[in-house]
Amino acid sequence: MSDSPAPPRHEETEPSNAPPLADEPAPIPEPVVPAPIAAGQPVEISDLPFALTEPADEETEEKAPRSRTRTIVLGSLLTVTLAGVGILGYAGWRISSQKDATVTAPAQVGKLQLDTSEEGRSTADYLQTALSAEVDLDKAVGGVYSDGSPNNVLFFGGTTLIWAPGSDLETAFELIADDQGAVTGLHDVDAGPLGGTAKCGTTKTDNTDMAVCGWADHGSLALAMFPGRPNDEAAKLLIEIRSAAQKRD
Repeated sequence: MSDSPAPPRHEETEPSNAPPLADEPAPIPEPVVPAPIAAGQPVEISDLPFALTEPADEETEEKAPRSRTRTIVLGSLLTVTLAGVGILGYAGWRISSQKDATVTAPAQVGKLQLDTSEEGRSTADYLQTALSAEVDLDKAVGGVYSDGSPNNVLFFGGTTLIWAPGSDLETAFELIADDQGAVTGLHDVDAGPLGGTAKCGTTKTDNTDMAVCGWADHGSLALAMFPGRPNDEAAKLLIEIRSAAQKRD
């Protein structure tokens, strides 16, 4: 057997650590696939803090006080608004129910009779003219009443839309004044079933005290002077005069 040449031997070389050439693509690392977790095997959790639901809870807790505050504020505003609407509604109803009034000088009020003499009419005209100069009235009336005594009752008033009855009534009292002073001791008295406001006070005439009373509502205003009568009697007579003199549509 003849000797044949042996095949060439390939020498094994160790892998080179040299970086790949610039024109060669970098090798893509193979993804690391976690080993499957066997049933019942405990799962390790990192010691580092991590968030689950805490931020949402804290945000809810922060929003809750603001929501309650907003509810309280809105509730308070609603209460005030409703109260204001109720007040305005009541004021509107009162104005509407009182504004259409008529005032006359009746021929008789209880025991008092209207003085139809020339002197009586002249005095009544003077009184209603003086009142109209102080208070802007659509219509004014006046009358002198007597019960047979020398102490005549002087009545004068009128009708118009009155926004501030109490203020206008006090203004009307200012026209009753003489050299000795105006009406003093003005105080509230019963206005009677027609409502509104009523006041009585005292003025001086011929060095004698004289009771003066008046009423006002959103549709009428009137004054009466009661010589020789105390305030309590004058206040009662005012209600009688008003019941006979004032009517509402």
